[in-house]
Amino acid sequence: MRTATATLIAGCLLLTAGCGAERPAEQAASQGPDTPVSSSPVADAVTPAPTVKPKPVKPTGDAVNPRKVRFTKATPVSKGRQVRLTWWSGVEPCTVLDRVKVKETRKRVTITLYEGPSAKARNVSCIMIAIEKTTTVKLKSPLGKRKIVDGAKS
Repeated sequence: MRTATATLIAGCLLLTAGCGAERPAEQAASQGPDTPVSSSPVADAVTPAPTVKPKPVKPTGDAVNPRKVRFTKATPVSKGRQVRLTWWSGVEPCTVLDRVKVKETRKRVTITLYEGPSAKARNVSCIMIAIEKTTTVKLKSPLGKRKIVDGAKS
């Protein structure tokens, strides 16, 4: 036991001594403590974030215990005859779009997304990672001046 402890202490001392070593002589001679830095820090470099488009999905109709999910964006497309919805979700088959309910009145179009785990997700390990999804729904009549309402908020 004493030998193992002595070996561990000796190893720690060697690591500590190695970390405190001076810079090589050629670097120390060319750069003094007052020498200005001639390059920009890496933190100033602007690296654009990768652009990932939302994953297009269609309702599966097989989710177990589906729940309402809020969408983050609703965009009229096809001259207002359809609405493209975008929202944050989980990975399939652990989280799937079960159905989309659309209720149209003269003044508003209420759209509700329903998600849940697929029936195929039994005995599957699910990672907890968010992905952006999108789906497009058809309207009975063009949107016009009607307001789009998220049915999951009410």
